[in-house]
Amino acid sequence: GPVVVKEKGKWVVKAAGPTTSIREEPYQGPLMEQYGIRAVIGKGGMGPKTLEYLKKVGGVYFHAIGGAAQVLAERVVEVSGVHMAKELGAPEAIWEFVVEKFPVVVTMDSHGKSLHDQVMADSQKRLKKLMD
Repeated sequence: GPVVVKEKGKWVVKAAGPTTSIREEPYQGPLMEQYGIRAVIGKGGMGPKTLEYLKKVGGVYFHAIGGAAQVLAERVVEVSGVHMAKELGAPEAIWEFVVEKFPVVVTMDSHGKSLHDQVMADSQKRLKKLMD
């Protein structure tokens, strides 16, 4: 959910905090396919439906750190496009950013791998061991 304002006729990103992604799960895959989106940035990961679409469209899910919106905004050097802003509102619109040294981690990929799933499985194993 970026905070974007127009200054001197150009879009400027003031905050680029990632939104909790799972709430977009019902819509993410079809939007990626329809609009040719290959990368999505959020926090908290997505579910199996999005993972399937990432394989289908050759995309990735980037995980950004929550609470660092201003730091992330400083890495956006240009807003190259915006789509569906009127329909969805600015925070939910599809923004195209040009970024440099943007601090994200690929946590879901086009090969069907999910770091979120791996962490959950490992956590469950460790919890079981602690409970035994």
